[in-house]
Amino acid sequence: MKDLFSQSPDGGTQTLDQQILALFRAKPGGVVSGEELSGVLQVSRTAVWKHIKGLKALGYRIEAVPSQGYRLVAAPDLLIPEEIAAALVTRRIGRRVISFRETDSTNEVAFRLAEEGAEEGTVVVAEAQRRGKGRLGRRWESPTGVNLYCSVILRPPLLPVKAPQLTFLSAVAVARAITATTPLHPFIKWPNDLLINGRKVAGLLNEMSSETEKVNFIILGIGVNINMRRDQFPADLRHPATSLFLEGGEEVSRLAFARALLEALDALYDAYLVDGYGPVRKEWLALSNVLGKRVRVTFQESETVGVAEGIDEDGALLLQLADGRVERVLAGDVTILQAKG
Repeated sequence: MKDLFSQSPDGGTQTLDQQILALFRAKPGGVVSGEELSGVLQVSRTAVWKHIKGLKALGYRIEAVPSQGYRLVAAPDLLIPEEIAAALVTRRIGRRVISFRETDSTNEVAFRLAEEGAEEGTVVVAEAQRRGKGRLGRRWESPTGVNLYCSVILRPPLLPVKAPQLTFLSAVAVARAITATTPLHPFIKWPNDLLINGRKVAGLLNEMSSETEKVNFIILGIGVNINMRRDQFPADLRHPATSLFLEGGEEVSRLAFARALLEALDALYDAYLVDGYGPVRKEWLALSNVLGKRVRVTFQESETVGVAEGIDEDGALLLQLADGRVERVLAGDVTILQAKG
């Protein structure tokens, strides 16, 4: 694959690079001899040296200590399997990670892999995207090395009509990850935008392959602005945007955030398969910034105004109109309106 950074193998087994890093981390700040590395990994000293050289090329600071071995000094904040797996605790999501320096779209790669039979829980991440995909055909700005762009393959036993429920599950997972890694307080704007102080910090784009009565797979596409600076945002954004760095005033470890997100997705998905949509819907509603407010929803040339009462089983926004009727809104952009009077 063009621009492939690295990937973990199927089944969650460790690569040699991951095993070397695990040995370093078992001796924080200490020296691991070439003989020990060779013996544990059952490879030649020359092979160990080649892998050490490869890790250095990825950005790891590894010192050679004369007559003793090697010492890991620092690791890069790169979204590569070797680092994501280092402290990841999940049952299924992230057991296989495929990382790109740059790709057109992680969703496109994940969709293609899913069509080829990639296992559930496979994650595709990229340091940059050339054609990041946003909702309603919009572009998602994807500069290098500052944000998280990832796509997750799921194969849920669902009817296609229930697939939108996983969009709300994704939004809750992103909110949990923000709360776990920063002091910030996110809110969710229907259907799939994460806001901080009224500005968009993350967006979701889920895509599906299905038959009449069966979901073949769903791609959870997630973009989070983590350490993006103000001058990296395009001037023609439709809605105010921000990043975790801009709102919190300090850089956030992208690795820590990625792990927190994958662990939240894993826990929520496991619970969803057992308990259904109810708990996800409840948590989403608690994080919603529109519930009980008068809003306008615009879609193409039409608009609907009403009070947001919640979401239904299909993820539709329920609006109480001026005449008392409740209308289901399936798509559109939401604007909160000033209260009358």
